[in-house]
Amino acid sequence: MTTLGKAGDLVAGVLSALLVCLPALAERADREKPVNVEADRVNVDDINKVSVFEGNVVVTQGTIVVHANRMILRQDADGFNSGTAYGNPATFRQKMEGSDEYIEGEAERIEYDGKTENLELFDRAHIKRGQDELRGSYISYNAVTEFYRALSGKEPAGTGRVRAVIQPKEKEPKTTAPVSPEALKPSSNLSNPPNQ
Repeated sequence: MTTLGKAGDLVAGVLSALLVCLPALAERADREKPVNVEADRVNVDDINKVSVFEGNVVVTQGTIVVHANRMILRQDADGFNSGTAYGNPATFRQKMEGSDEYIEGEAERIEYDGKTENLELFDRAHIKRGQDELRGSYISYNAVTEFYRALSGKEPAGTGRVRAVIQPKEKEPKTTAPVSPEALKPSSNLSNPPNQ
């Protein structure tokens, strides 16, 4: 872990934006945790607000973990952050808010745009949330609208189709209200059953 000084503000800002773009049900407490980055090398261009991490990149913030071969982080003139993670595949994992389940994703390229709050997964894209899964050549997720989009493609090992697995929601057990003894009264209209 290296202290980057002035450049650290850019790196921390972009990484925080990249990490918190994960779906809205993700663990909120992660936003308050420190960002830790490990890589074999880093190049920081303070003037152009670009940082490039290369070689076994591991980013953590609370329950969030991102693995990539290469990660490029940028900040535009308006202060919006964006980032691109490359891997074979690049992956992310984060705990869901109020649950023991995780949201996980992977693709050869993962891009985040802080201005639009859009997350895009390119090539062999896969997102798993709990037991639900979505696969395609391309998956996008907008954190503002909570809208997913998946497209198929002609990947060499793929089928050219989008695949989704959506588990049924657990049904809440039916509870019957106990009948109070006052509600039960003998009927005067019933006759005695015949003797056998």
